[in-house]
Amino acid sequence: MKLAKSAVFSVMVAASLTACEPSAAPGPDGEAASSATPSSNETVAAPSDPARLSALFDCVREEGGVLLAAHRGGPAPGYPENAIETMAYALNNGAYVMEIDVAESRDGTLFLMHDDSLGRTSTGNGSIADTDWAEISALNLVDNDGKVTRFNPPSLKAALEWAVENDAILELDKKRTTSARNIIDVVRETGAEANVIMITYNDDQALQVARLAPELMMTAGIGGREHEASLIEGGLDPEKLIAWAGTSNPNPGKWRALSNKGIETAFGTLGRPGERLDDEYWADGDPSEYSELVEGGLVLLATDTPYRLAQADGLIGDAQDIAHDVCMTAYRD
Repeated sequence: MKLAKSAVFSVMVAASLTACEPSAAPGPDGEAASSATPSSNETVAAPSDPARLSALFDCVREEGGVLLAAHRGGPAPGYPENAIETMAYALNNGAYVMEIDVAESRDGTLFLMHDDSLGRTSTGNGSIADTDWAEISALNLVDNDGKVTRFNPPSLKAALEWAVENDAILELDKKRTTSARNIIDVVRETGAEANVIMITYNDDQALQVARLAPELMMTAGIGGREHEASLIEGGLDPEKLIAWAGTSNPNPGKWRALSNKGIETAFGTLGRPGERLDDEYWADGDPSEYSELVEGGLVLLATDTPYRLAQADGLIGDAQDIAHDVCMTAYRD
């Protein structure tokens, strides 16, 4: 849809041209408590309008902007992956979208963690599926350098409440221990419909999310025209779709063709250290490939180096400023 020319967008932009400041992130030692982290006694927010999120991505696409998505929440020294404190740090340092991982404890609590076991990113041990939430929630998270932090694994509910309070956007990556249905239930419980993008990895997952929660945005792989048509015929709403273009072989021609149909594209330069495009692009000190991605029509860039990208003068600056200062301002109003 052509939001930048629509009445909806006009009203949003006219209402405010000054972005709201996100809550301050805590220091990596955890001593300064984050005002962005909700307490367990907070009242659940009323359901949000999911159209706000599709309107945001329409704006970014039409205005030639780009949003950075911080992989696993944007870990940095002292800030472990999949922590609310880390997401607050990312939000204050140029990333408005955070990709996070959703697992489920033995007793049915959904929380943020990437692995099937506890050992790599926390002070715990053993399988997530065999551990109750009371034990998991008392663990300390470990950053990527192996440093034990004062931060604890957060529940999905707490992360979504934080996102609603701070106008952040979370891409939810379902792990094997949970289900799309369970995740959607928590999204609705917290009124986070306008703050969530569901990640899907195949047609069955995409169509399931479209059936269970037609109001939510999602990423889904789109092949040729016939594949695209079959997904839409199967119930996938193109206004709720961000086409996932993978982590290799960028194809700006296809991105432009999708853009002409009102569909945004996401691409990832993230991945295994030493193999990911993030490492390749930065290797020679002149990562002009990022600019080429944006010029090719990319709307959402998922990366393991969000802070370096946000601070690199002239690399994707104009496109990022458009997304943040124009489109995010309207989204937040």
